[in-house]
Amino acid sequence: MYEFYKKALIACLCLLVASLLLSYFCLAQSYLHLPMLPMQDSPLPWRPVPGWNVRPGGPVALHIQDDPQRLRYEFDIAKSADPPFVAVDLAFRDRKGKPVQVDLSRYSALSLRVKCAPANTLSFSVFTFQRVVKGREYLNDRPSSAYFSCNKSESRVEIDLTRLETPHWWFLMVNLDLSRQAYKLDKVSKIAIGSTFQSPLGTPSAVEVSELELEGRDYRYLTALAVMLCLAWGGFGLWFFLRHTRVLTEDVRGRLQKDLPFVAYQQLSLEPHRDREKTAILQFIGSKYADPGLELDTVVEQTGVNRTKVGELLKAELGYTFSGYVNKLRLTEAARLLAEKESAAVAEIAYSVGYGNVSYFNKLFKEEYGCTPKAFRDACKRGGATVEEGMEQG
Repeated sequence: MYEFYKKALIACLCLLVASLLLSYFCLAQSYLHLPMLPMQDSPLPWRPVPGWNVRPGGPVALHIQDDPQRLRYEFDIAKSADPPFVAVDLAFRDRKGKPVQVDLSRYSALSLRVKCAPANTLSFSVFTFQRVVKGREYLNDRPSSAYFSCNKSESRVEIDLTRLETPHWWFLMVNLDLSRQAYKLDKVSKIAIGSTFQSPLGTPSAVEVSELELEGRDYRYLTALAVMLCLAWGGFGLWFFLRHTRVLTEDVRGRLQKDLPFVAYQQLSLEPHRDREKTAILQFIGSKYADPGLELDTVVEQTGVNRTKVGELLKAELGYTFSGYVNKLRLTEAARLLAEKESAAVAEIAYSVGYGNVSYFNKLFKEEYGCTPKAFRDACKRGGATVEEGMEQG
């Protein structure tokens, strides 16, 4: 059994290490990061374009700098502008420049590093396609917005894409109930960064975005991890149970075979011994081992052999102390009874071999045979092991 437990422990540790490595890999893969800058390296096809109200020579001026590493633009909103608003659209386009819709449903947040001069409060908007009107197609792009502040010192901003607010005017324009606040990110046409009513008017302003990254979770990796761990540990558990049963059965057979001299304790009195004292001691213990009150003093009194000689003879003859030899006889007889008398209760067997305390009997039995009396009996049933069969084979 020791070798089996050793192999099982090694297998368990190997499986544990593999599980930890697999968990680390799947957990890392489940965190999604999609950088949109630099623009030429982004997996998403987008380009910065001026918002709808920017006109050459108009009250709203916007200049987008040609910088592939960053998103940089300057704007100036005249005090006479109506509306006093400007935005840069990060419009999704295919290779031919045709507008497309991208699926961002796997992403729950967007982070950016931004600085403004002068200090400003800007809006961030996601436009999701939702067919609600005919004739005015631009209204089918539902804007959902959040707001953030920035200044001359670069700062990191994180926007929760799942908690954006749709402005009331859009519900009014499309004649939609205000309670329909839910939106999906599976058809996004553009992202916009724009000014707000708190943005400075009549003052040249600049915005620089050096980092723009979508973040999310892909729970398919965690689901796959859970399935693989369940299969792996379930398989290990099944292997351990089946293999343990087989090894335990073989171990029980081996122990029964090994203990045959003790099982046949009645024969000890019939075997010739050159030493009369040895014969007397073995005969007496072999006939009285089931007596709970059997003590070394009783053996000394009945055989006439002094205590020291009894201990020396048992140690030399069988390699046991007195209490060890008595326990060996009792446990071996208990094993025989467990294997042959299926209807007898464990407590009944314990009492019959000289133990008045069942818990103590269970403890000694497990130390001797590596399993509980009940498990020993089950192993005997599975293996068909009986003492009589073992003696015949021997």
